[in-house]
Amino acid sequence: MSAATPWGDGSILAFGSSCSPGLLFGRMYEDVGIELDAFPPPGARVLCIASAGDTAGALAAAGHDVTAVDLNAAQLAYARRRLHDGAPAETGTAERLLALGRFAAARALPAWRSDGPERFLRLDDPAEQARRWHDELDSRGLRILAGLALRPAGTLALALRPAFREVMPGRFDSVLRRRIGRAVARHSNSSNPWAWRLLAGRELPDPAPAIAGATSSTVVPLAGRAVRLLHCDVVEHLERSPRGAYDAATLSNVLDGPGPQFARRLWAAVRHAVRPGGVVVWRSLREPGPAGPGQAAADRSMLWGVVRVERLGEPAPERTPGTPETPETPETPGTPETPETPEKDPR
Repeated sequence: MSAATPWGDGSILAFGSSCSPGLLFGRMYEDVGIELDAFPPPGARVLCIASAGDTAGALAAAGHDVTAVDLNAAQLAYARRRLHDGAPAETGTAERLLALGRFAAARALPAWRSDGPERFLRLDDPAEQARRWHDELDSRGLRILAGLALRPAGTLALALRPAFREVMPGRFDSVLRRRIGRAVARHSNSSNPWAWRLLAGRELPDPAPAIAGATSSTVVPLAGRAVRLLHCDVVEHLERSPRGAYDAATLSNVLDGPGPQFARRLWAAVRHAVRPGGVVVWRSLREPGPAGPGQAAADRSMLWGVVRVERLGEPAPERTPGTPETPETPETPGTPETPETPEKDPR
């Protein structure tokens, strides 16, 4: 197990963890449409994190030659069951935490009770969605509830292991609400599987308009397009791969938790194993620095602060040391975040 990253321990919580890794993610919360638009044509050699298998399955279904790695043995075994056997989705730590948040909202806030969220999710007009979000769901009560859970002294922040706690923006309650508002003002709810997953805790009722392989509770077995699943650290795998072994890679959340030394090592390994001209997609929960959020607004999953699509060999956006856009200049604890519009404390 790599000592440089906490992901291999199989726990994001500061309590209740066992000696063996557990299932962190029963589903994935990243819009694979970003990768499908940015990656080379079908047949490309691509690398991803296995996680729950959604992204790997969607990329393989699109015709790519996919290798998926994971340091968490329980997570890798779960991805194998879904990708190779067509097993249904299970509940991981992330889904339990999200369910607790929805339960608290439903108990305390009328707009979040019964089928309120689902009525909102069946809308398909972003303008109407934005109005309903701001007028009905994003209420003063939600702001209070989110603050109690997501601020630095909130219940979720205190429950997370320190390495993951440091990744959360200082006002993650207002940051997350703003990101949800950004997504509903741009993307149709009714065809957004990630909105249904986050706000209702269920899958899209009709997954046909969305991306096959990433949107239903069961990933169809891939038969001849089987994903190679490897139990290893992504950095070590990239370092040991032949130079230029991959045409593209997607590394969501990999840098949320590990420190700057791991980030620099990862970036060097990526430049070794992804060919010149290859594409790399980075995602982070952190707030963006001076280079901006990249394609975060285009990602329908609502969660990400930075979604950066980079083509190796092209000039990177200008950055200030300490910003989190790529692992070459990772953000360190204590780095000031991008200022946001002041919000009156509802308390």
